Amino acid sequence: MTYEPADIMGALYGPGFLGLKGAFSREWTEALREDVEALYRAALERPGGTVGRGPKRHYVEIHPEDIRGFVELASHPWVQAVCETVLGPDYRFVEIGFDVPNPGAVDQPWHRDFPSPEETYRGRKLNSLAFNVTTVDVEPDMGPFEIAPGTQWDDGRAFEFEMFPPQEQYARYEARAERKMPKMGDISVRSALTIHRGTANLSDKSRPVLVLGADAPGANNHERHDLQVTRRYYESLPESLRSRLLCRIVDELEPIVQKHDIEGLKMGEA
Repeated sequence: MTYEPADIMGALYGPGFLGLKGAFSREWTEALREDVEALYRAALERPGGTVGRGPKRHYVEIHPEDIRGFVELASHPWVQAVCETVLGPDYRFVEIGFDVPNPGAVDQPWHRDFPSPEETYRGRKLNSLAFNVTTVDVEPDMGPFEIAPGTQWDDGRAFEFEMFPPQEQYARYEARAERKMPKMGDISVRSALTIHRGTANLSDKSRPVLVLGADAPGANNHERHDLQVTRRYYESLPESLRSRLLCRIVDELEPIVQKHDIEGLKMGEA
């Protein structure tokens, strides 16, 4: 299948969000959910294994080889097409992890995931992308992800931490807000600068979602992460994928010291 560059650019430079339904089979996604659930249990037992994203909500950075489907995910033709179109031919993967909004998670404040670089707020160019893969069928009461289209271009230098707009601007985001309710097998991509939030999870189920981060050269988001692969795993990867990983090659995987700690999302966490 051919993915049109004009459609990709139009979506990510316009709304700041693009999705592909049925990118993966439900069987592939069920295996991903099993892996994520096991990794989450282990992370909760390890000091510093998770980062709070608000009450009943965590982020966990992981190793690519921790999940069975990493090669299929990073090599998917749509993922490749989106990265090449927006980030250029020399893009690199710099992050893999997952978010878990548990029952009882509340509305997050509107935010972006890191300060807007000058290349974006002045140069009007995107240099990073975040791919999301749901591990469950999302229902309205499960705390769907909510995004305010077009706000990746907001300057943001006056925001708190350059990431959190003041509450007097919330009406604008709420007027633009779109809630996303993907199904197992769907994948989406967004600019992490587009203003967004997780909403309250009123159900009795968690909503784990995998995150894959990609950078253009010079974006330097790898400094917030610690992507590692073992030498054995690295050598087993297709050459086309090896060159896409901005990572450390180690003999044995090391516990990840979580670096992407978003201070403004930690209020009242539990």
